[in-house]
Amino acid sequence: MNLHAFYNQEHIGDVLLIRLTHIRKVTHFLREDDLCILYHQDKVIGYNLFHASSYISHLSEGKVKITPTFVDELNAVLTKYQQDTVTSDYDDHFRVGKVVEMKEHPDSDHMHICQVDTGDEILQIVCGAPNVALNQLVVVAKNDAVMPSGLVIRPSKLRGIESNGMLCSARELALPNAPQVRGILILDEADYQVGDSFFK
Repeated sequence: MNLHAFYNQEHIGDVLLIRLTHIRKVTHFLREDDLCILYHQDKVIGYNLFHASSYISHLSEGKVKITPTFVDELNAVLTKYQQDTVTSDYDDHFRVGKVVEMKEHPDSDHMHICQVDTGDEILQIVCGAPNVALNQLVVVAKNDAVMPSGLVIRPSKLRGIESNGMLCSARELALPNAPQVRGILILDEADYQVGDSFFK
């Protein structure tokens, strides 16, 4: 299950937003005390949990890290309201990758088609960053990764070429003191290895 959660107390209050699927269109909802159940037709696609800090410990602003404790606490709430419990693979889908092949996009003057080794598979990723180059170590947001902005990475086509993932900049990763310029984050081989979880 692709379990994602977001918390922004400053702007929306003590409410935990929970996403269970890539489907985003809510057709109707049902509110039961502190739990709002979000539906797309007859399928539950997420929840809004009000007074969230009363139920879930150690909530952090932004994208919430999914841990066994988080899942247990959330499932206690769902069981209380007779909802199906949830699971997680606890994988944030951010990996250290290496650009092992690169060629120009046939329909773009700035995009490149990259083959990127993530340790367990080679991914084709279309990248428009001006600094991408062969043999670089990079941060790969694989499919189902959730960016700090809330964007979920999905398979796509860019100018007709399939792309499975994204090569990330420091700014897109919301790293402290990230430069506000275009360009992916290049990692030092002394500090990272292909296949590492970036946010380890």
